[in-house]
Amino acid sequence: MKKIFISLTFAASLFIVACNGGSKSSSSESTKEEKTSAPAANVSNDIQISANDQMKFSTNELHVKANEKVTLTMKNEGTQPKEAMGHNFVLLKDGTDLPTFAQAAIQAPDHIPANNPAIIAHTKLLGPGESDTIEFTVPAGTYTYICSSPGHYLTMTGVLTAE
Repeated sequence: MKKIFISLTFAASLFIVACNGGSKSSSSESTKEEKTSAPAANVSNDIQISANDQMKFSTNELHVKANEKVTLTMKNEGTQPKEAMGHNFVLLKDGTDLPTFAQAAIQAPDHIPANNPAIIAHTKLLGPGESDTIEFTVPAGTYTYICSSPGHYLTMTGVLTAE
């Protein structure tokens, strides 16, 4: 009985410590950790991005300087044929309805709907080993980028932040 009481007391003490029960120094330490653990965004207007046969971009987060020219090079690092696994980079205006845009892209040449006002910039559709470089400028804000090949936007979506 004595062992059970000691075990319960020890467990309760661990619970209180784990929940930061009354330790003021832990609170200030966790605040310091929060401030220092957030990595600074890597801002660059010269971007290299790639896509692969697993329908993934090499990054799903880009940071650029607002109102300055951005040069983006996209490369398809996959090996499957363009008809089966072609990839592109399509930068869309904030608030674009992705399923509606993707539906419009299905039948469009290179899966880029002509004269679509949601498109800010895009590369051409790339086959294995191909790359394309584009230039564009965006004002401060947050933008979504996708691959517009049929169904790819479900896993190939990222965010470009212009600061």
